[in-house]
Amino acid sequence: QVQLVETGGGLVQAGGSLRLSCAASGRTFSSYAVGWFRQAPGKEREFVAAISWSGGRTNYADSLKGRFTISRDNAKNTVYLQMSSLKPEDTAVYYCGADPGDITTSLHARYNYWGQGTQVTVSS
Repeated sequence: QVQLVETGGGLVQAGGSLRLSCAASGRTFSSYAVGWFRQAPGKEREFVAAISWSGGRTNYADSLKGRFTISRDNAKNTVYLQMSSLKPEDTAVYYCGADPGDITTSLHARYNYWGQGTQVTVSS
């Protein structure tokens, strides 16, 4: 069992940066791939980025490459999402999910565990 808690969201102006954290409980967290997804009002959940358990493999949504960076610190049971050059269209609730299959997939159905989400609002 893995429990996830996202933090770091907030209100930021366009062009600014935020770093989201996904903190996990459970001693097997380091063996899971972790993905970040986001969901804006009235839209489907959208893949953002994923990272393998070792951190050696990453996967990004094509539209976000170069602005978002995913990383992890297994000693702290935490995965990070550094977001820069934020745009109003990045406004959404951001969720992290854990995949025991260690596949950095963009398919949210592969992720067995989810956090409650953290709101990111980018003002123009």
